[in-house]
Amino acid sequence: MTPLEQVQQQFAKDIIETHAFRGDETAVIRPGVLLNVAKFLKETPELGFNFLMDLTAVDYLFFAGGRISKEYRFEVVYHLYSLKHNHRIRIKVPLTEENPEVDSLDKLWASANWYEREVWDMYGVKFKGHPNLKRILMYEEFKGHALRKDYPFNKRQPLIGPQN
Repeated sequence: MTPLEQVQQQFAKDIIETHAFRGDETAVIRPGVLLNVAKFLKETPELGFNFLMDLTAVDYLFFAGGRISKEYRFEVVYHLYSLKHNHRIRIKVPLTEENPEVDSLDKLWASANWYEREVWDMYGVKFKGHPNLKRILMYEEFKGHALRKDYPFNKRQPLIGPQN
């Protein structure tokens, strides 16, 4: 049974959709079950996803040339890998514009700490339970989130000079 099939079996009611192509398996899940799915993927011995390779976000504000037709604006995307079993899985979590928030995976994978801070800084997605959710790429006084598609590219930011 593939990792995707095991996730489908365990969390059938919480999966929005799945797809697999040439060994590239993806599950789109409801935001409220992310922590449970992540624990299952890491702690189930035959899965053993011990490496969070990447965590990023996608802003679907403009989709196919106009306002998105989907009911959500953001998607947080997790790429997991099992060193022992040499398999991968991608988990996607759709989030609304009104409440872009999902559980932190910092306690499961230490690498999530930096990735979550980056996604917060660039997209404004909040991670519940993160120990230090603050800007990591932009300076603290920066207004907005630079990778959001509605961020004005010519916006002037406060200038920060040398601190004495």
